[in-house]
Amino acid sequence: MTDWTSGYVADIGYTYGYYLELNPQRVKLAFLNTGLVAPEFGTACELGFGQGLSANMHAAASVCSWHGTDFNPAQAGFAQELTSVSGANAHLYDEAFAEFAKRDLPEFDYIGLHGIWSWVSDENCAVIVDFIRRKLKVGGVLYISYNTLPGWGTFAPMRHLMTEHAEVIGADGVGIVSRIDGALDFTEKLLATNPLFARANPLVNEKIKQIKGQNRHYLAHEYFNRDWHPMHFGTMAEWLEPAKLTYACSANYLDYVEAVNLTAEQQAFLKDIHDPMFKQTVRDFMVNQQFRKDYWVKGARRSTALEQAQGLRDQRLVLTAHRPDVSLKVTGALGEATLTEKVYAPVLDMMADHKIRNLGQIEQSVKDTGITFAQLIQVVLVLCNNGTFSAVQDDTAISKAQNYTAKLNTHLMLKARSSNEIGFLASPVTGGGVGVGRFHQLFMLALQQGKKKPEDWAAFVAQILTAQGQKIVKEGKPLETAEEHLAELTAQAHEFTVKQLHILKALQIA
Repeated sequence: MTDWTSGYVADIGYTYGYYLELNPQRVKLAFLNTGLVAPEFGTACELGFGQGLSANMHAAASVCSWHGTDFNPAQAGFAQELTSVSGANAHLYDEAFAEFAKRDLPEFDYIGLHGIWSWVSDENCAVIVDFIRRKLKVGGVLYISYNTLPGWGTFAPMRHLMTEHAEVIGADGVGIVSRIDGALDFTEKLLATNPLFARANPLVNEKIKQIKGQNRHYLAHEYFNRDWHPMHFGTMAEWLEPAKLTYACSANYLDYVEAVNLTAEQQAFLKDIHDPMFKQTVRDFMVNQQFRKDYWVKGARRSTALEQAQGLRDQRLVLTAHRPDVSLKVTGALGEATLTEKVYAPVLDMMADHKIRNLGQIEQSVKDTGITFAQLIQVVLVLCNNGTFSAVQDDTAISKAQNYTAKLNTHLMLKARSSNEIGFLASPVTGGGVGVGRFHQLFMLALQQGKKKPEDWAAFVAQILTAQGQKIVKEGKPLETAEEHLAELTAQAHEFTVKQLHILKALQIA
């Protein structure tokens, strides 16, 4: 019998995640910061889209035509359901990469792969590279994220051990979750014997503890596939060379802030390395990189200093967090750092009304505070990276996307009645997804159904939970009485009106 899975975990669905970096709207700011010309995006493709949440949100919330494939038919079926509901211009299939590559497809301005590269065979990697070579337009952008060496060098042997245990010792027919639990239990017992490997690699114990607390669906796809290949940056460059791709820049905006990632000595050391590709390899050793998120471009073009400055000033932004709750802490490779309040606070304060402004308008508003343009760009990069700010697309795109996102969001909010698996909704303002928890989705569903007051929203949600025998867990303990549930939901509904509802309205989600 043919093994259509090719060694990939297929007996358990992938998580319903949304991946911000897959949003093409993020490319422009990264390219402008690096001094590169970014293309306009009209056609896009996601390879290995999982449950298809990202692909559907980007299709519904933008004017891009999206194509994509994921070989798991159950996941593709869910993705197609979302497309059918929204009516967005998305064409999503359940085909292996080699089969999908034979389709009569358009050329793409953008191709995205999140994590997929690390989990497929060399044969499939070759198919992907050939697809990119043939289907990515000149000037087009590839987003690719992947497990990276040297960061995974220490743990790779333990991952191999766990996978082998799941295959050899794990009982047939018990399912991947039970085999994962068995492999983790075995690994903990092995480490308890204090093997020399653990003494030579003391961080392994902490990694196992961290993994044990993670979602088993995520672990199945992250660690327990037959193919699992962390890769050096230089090796990735060699793979992509036949597709005529040039490394553009990181899709992780925090990588541009050297002070939180590199010591002064490390920064000075890197400045003496003039080859940009080798510099990335050396930097990965400095930060012990485990996962890279990168943009590559087919034909990099430099912008002039004037074009770069004007492009940055034209970049539109919106505050997507409740201003009083914004933390001035950030975690880079060097650990947690405190952001400079006199630089960040004025920018946050003037954006606290959640109105859309471009970077030039922000610059003018804070010019009397002594904040330089370079500092302002760094503020925007940091705040966009952690989701406090979001890039905003043009008004024409927003207007065209509104109907599609409204249909998609209503469908997802209805799903929230029975499950908390999907914690995102689509915004026509940002061109992508925004984190919205289950109860907040249900409060909006109540509002959509004509219920005006927070107390009414709480009663609406309480009725849904009661009908399914579901209980709210607060501080680690389930609430028992109807009165406790209603009180907790009412408190959450009032907090929602203060902290979230106005933001969701600004993002045209509510």
